[in-house]
Amino acid sequence: MPDALEVRGLRKTYSDGFTALAGLDLDIPSGSLFGLLGPNGAGKTTLIGSVCNLVRPTEGEIRVFGIDHRDRAARRLVGLAEQDINVDRFLTIRQSLVFHGGYHGLSRKFARSRADDVLELLGLAHKADGTVHELSGGMQRRLVLARAILHQPGLLILDEPTAGVDVELRAEIWRLIRQLNASGTTILLTTHYLEEAEALCDEIALIRAGRIVDRGPSETLRQRYGVASIAGVYERVIRAAS
Repeated sequence: MPDALEVRGLRKTYSDGFTALAGLDLDIPSGSLFGLLGPNGAGKTTLIGSVCNLVRPTEGEIRVFGIDHRDRAARRLVGLAEQDINVDRFLTIRQSLVFHGGYHGLSRKFARSRADDVLELLGLAHKADGTVHELSGGMQRRLVLARAILHQPGLLILDEPTAGVDVELRAEIWRLIRQLNASGTTILLTTHYLEEAEALCDEIALIRAGRIVDRGPSETLRQRYGVASIAGVYERVIRAAS
């Protein structure tokens, strides 16, 4: 099977002259749970936006399971749970998921069935006929995850999925991430909680100034830099160069 994500020579320079990605290369094996760590402004959001066709790269190549990322088939293979909670506030919870399923070519009947399944999975079934106004912040975070997995993507991108949540919900999200990955979903996780990446990810890449500067399993990175944790690796690789 081809890699879930293959990025070659990706560059993005914005109109103001800022270069967010500077010839970035990245491969994420199919079936992996892959962490991407870096400070604000390192290029994580631009990379994710490029993969999801939200940002147009200046140059470079992106392939999703061997398919050009601009192809409709590739787009259907990607699910994105953004850090910002940007859900429809005028539809019911179920309606918003069914509506989203249409973007990925799901029939209304199948989308409704999938919506009920993911709402049950994420503990939101009792809120299916309510609106987002009736959801707590944690429930809204779950809804963002439900929307991302509705169409059963092969590559799931989680951008700061536990930002601002309490300890109990974080544990639930960790359980769900592990469950999805065990079922075969490739996951790309960005997080500022370094212990989260260390606990969950098979492999971690560190990004700085629009380039991947190092990568490897947690144990390999710790040994390489002679430190006891990924936080120590981050200090050596990212903060020391700032």
